[in-house]
Amino acid sequence: MDPIAELHARGGVTRTRTLLRAGVSAHALRRAKESGGIRTVRNGWVALPDADRMKVAAAKRGVIISCITVADRCGLWVPDASEVHVAAPAHAGRVNAGTSFVHWARPALPRHPDDCEDSLENALVLIASCQPFESALVVWESALNKRLVDLDVLRHLPLPPPAVRVLEHARPFSDSGLETIVPQRLRWMNVPMQQQVWLLGRPVDLLIGDRLVLQIDGGHHVGAQRTSDIEHDAQLKLRGFHVIRVGYDQVMNQWPSVQALIMDAVAQRLHLA
Repeated sequence: MDPIAELHARGGVTRTRTLLRAGVSAHALRRAKESGGIRTVRNGWVALPDADRMKVAAAKRGVIISCITVADRCGLWVPDASEVHVAAPAHAGRVNAGTSFVHWARPALPRHPDDCEDSLENALVLIASCQPFESALVVWESALNKRLVDLDVLRHLPLPPPAVRVLEHARPFSDSGLETIVPQRLRWMNVPMQQQVWLLGRPVDLLIGDRLVLQIDGGHHVGAQRTSDIEHDAQLKLRGFHVIRVGYDQVMNQWPSVQALIMDAVAQRLHLA
């Protein structure tokens, strides 16, 4: 059996024991190392020369990529992924994880001994405890929106209290983190709100009450998309809806002003039919 092909099939990084159990001979493995087709990461672990650097680093240090770093690698909407987060086995002693942030909590789902990267479910559970509630909710809703995790599966896991709290609030309707953040920051107003409601053939980001529409622009609202959005806003206004449109910088850096706009609109009863 070709050790290089077998290692490719296993993601480029794995334990030597796993390859031997799969049928790779010790002789073939040694020859692959001598030719440079496979390199030793640490005692008992090997990797392909072009293997994922982050996975190789995790295997070298005896940790698993996890938490916010897994979410970022999955393409989720992550507020800040500048620091690498890893998990150490619950039974492990002191680990040398470099500058990474290490989590020691027991995983909700079992981890295979060959894994260098955590499951997204385990990562979400850690995120709920590691990140502020709003940031954790953003990541959870991003995962649900992309259908990378299943709500029913999450509900049946043995979740710690922070994860239970996030799960109670998480919904799959937010196309971006902004669409999670805004409704969460407005819940104190105790006004009916619905996400992704279809009006005049298109979904709006947030319908407050019966008539107040809040549209939240990300970086893709340019060119033809922007023109289409403006036309839709006009059609909504002609039919009695009040439209407020805000952008990323307003939500993330000028929130008091955005909140004041919405409060004024509600105070004027623009949200009522």
